[in-house]
Amino acid sequence: MTSSSRRVPIEPQSVDAPLSGTAVFLVLTVSDAAGAMDTVRSTLASVADVLKNVAFRDLDAALSCTVGIGARVWGELTRGPLPSELHVFPTVVGDRHTAPSTPGDVLLHIRAARRDLCFEFERQLLDLLGDAVEVVDETVGFRSFDVRDLLGFVDGTANPVGQDLPDATLVGDEDPAFAGGSYVVVQKYTHPLDRWRALTTEQQEAIIGRTKAENIELDDAETGQKSHKTLSTIVVDGAEHDILRDNMPFGSPAHGEFGTYFIGYARRLWVIERMLQRMFVGDPPGLHDRLLDFSTAQTGSVFFAPSAAFLEAMDDDPDPALPDAPTTTTDTPATPPADGSLGLGSLRPADDRTTS
Repeated sequence: MTSSSRRVPIEPQSVDAPLSGTAVFLVLTVSDAAGAMDTVRSTLASVADVLKNVAFRDLDAALSCTVGIGARVWGELTRGPLPSELHVFPTVVGDRHTAPSTPGDVLLHIRAARRDLCFEFERQLLDLLGDAVEVVDETVGFRSFDVRDLLGFVDGTANPVGQDLPDATLVGDEDPAFAGGSYVVVQKYTHPLDRWRALTTEQQEAIIGRTKAENIELDDAETGQKSHKTLSTIVVDGAEHDILRDNMPFGSPAHGEFGTYFIGYARRLWVIERMLQRMFVGDPPGLHDRLLDFSTAQTGSVFFAPSAAFLEAMDDDPDPALPDAPTTTTDTPATPPADGSLGLGSLRPADDRTTS
């Protein structure tokens, strides 16, 4: 929408919110204290109001917030059953690298063109949450040059566009109680840039699977070691399964910290889990993603971002006359195809922004 016609903020829970110049990735845990769950429930249900108060100051800055809820608190917080694939992030252990599982009950993915709007929205929301939550991780990301990560490569090239975007990110009839929601995985990676920069450009390109300057995709290896681009591409029965990435660089040169915050939205959680399995364990096992030699996973959490209507209704008084929310209904198999995977999680087959 153009600046002259924009009259309202971006709706909360808009997975496809536009690329932003800055973002805050805020991971919280909910306190066990009496009343904490009620406070969190009412605050999350009012996100749209808080967003409107802050975003209206500059609608062209496109402030948005996506709320994700983790498996540990889902039942008590929403007073309903879990989405069919939601579970705690499973630790992925390879021969040389591990994707750790770290605590996370609530995710706030705050995006805008202006840092001050993200700051103010986060401040107001945390004021409302108060002692009901503890901040586990706060990472402030920034858009770097022409959408490049700190390794120098364009990040997000493989993202779905057009109708492929909602098809890849939003739950549908396979889990009707949660239609319109999306699974979210976050991981915080740090990079030893001195070691990465010691590689030649050709060596870096072979690891990533794309040229560095032009972002042109390189041919897949026929056998043996595969590139990051290939290992993070999931194809089942000839069909490619996409996710939406809105990764951002973060860091502090003064403290020698350089990293990438990975955030992936997916209609099917098993797709991201399969990517991580291929990266950390290898395909074939033992041939891990060589990018992990220069990217260390520090965190790992799974959330489900419900639709805006679901989020707003969470604080409504439960109606005892209504039947329980429906449990899982799916039109796809509950197990992954027999392709030699390790079967992490509930693996099930089925922006123009890096190569994952």
